Amino acid sequence: MDQIAAMRVFARVVEAGTFTRAADSLQMPKPTVTKLVQQLETHLRVKLLQRTTRRVTVTPEGAAYYERTARVLAELEGIESDLTSAQAQPRGRLRVDIGSSFANTILIPQLPAFHARYPEIALEIGVSDRPVNLIGDAVDCVVRAGELTDQSLVARRIATLNFVTCATPAYFERHGIPRTPADLGDGGHRVVGYFSSLSNRPVPLRYARGEERIEVHGHAVVGVNESTAHLTALLTGMGVAQTFDVMAGPHLASGALVEVLQDWAPQPYPLHVVYPANRHLSAKLRVFVDWAVELFAPYNRRAAR
Repeated sequence: MDQIAAMRVFARVVEAGTFTRAADSLQMPKPTVTKLVQQLETHLRVKLLQRTTRRVTVTPEGAAYYERTARVLAELEGIESDLTSAQAQPRGRLRVDIGSSFANTILIPQLPAFHARYPEIALEIGVSDRPVNLIGDAVDCVVRAGELTDQSLVARRIATLNFVTCATPAYFERHGIPRTPADLGDGGHRVVGYFSSLSNRPVPLRYARGEERIEVHGHAVVGVNESTAHLTALLTGMGVAQTFDVMAGPHLASGALVEVLQDWAPQPYPLHVVYPANRHLSAKLRVFVDWAVELFAPYNRRAAR
């Protein structure tokens, strides 16, 4: 048995969900895929997969084996890429996770340019505001806002973003213009809230002016835990909200939104591309990180308002 080949086939079955789809993606006969997985189970003396007529379910032992072998296979792929022409022309699948607003506003519109530059890299983009486990979820890197707290990860800053406080003109016509952050917490205004998808706790509106720091928990008429939906709710005129200027910018320019409390802007927010410290920085991951730095570089200028 070619154990490395069997490990690769097993991993693809887990990712594809069925032997048929795995065989199709690997361009191998289905009986060969089945045989390799069976040989691997015999070699390990453990059941890795539960098979039904419609789907494959990973056993607890299979899930643990997949998590560890995924790292081994990634390391092997990285070693091979460094020693072959893949270094000059990176290739392979790359799993990236990114927040919804950054995906829809910045990254996805520029994917044709990335593909033109690196046609042999197949990107798999997970889009959500929910934190992911890079190792457990077999994700190569994530693009996330905020300070890095996990010391097992490497973070490369790619932008510094600003928040803006805004609402629709119609909202301000009905409720007036807030002059201080306190105006948003005195009951005279409504807030389009954002709550953490990790803790389910609402995120307060944060303001800074000089040495002053203020947090406001306003009256939230609606709360969402996804940034694109948050902007959509803001555009309905339901209330005031804080959002990143890169998202609000086009709507501020068109007049669909109006910015207020410019003198009370919160501290700029860092944006990083993050990957595991113990993961080999393969050619495909390296070029994506460099491309992300290039892609988000213009937004660093937004730190000076």
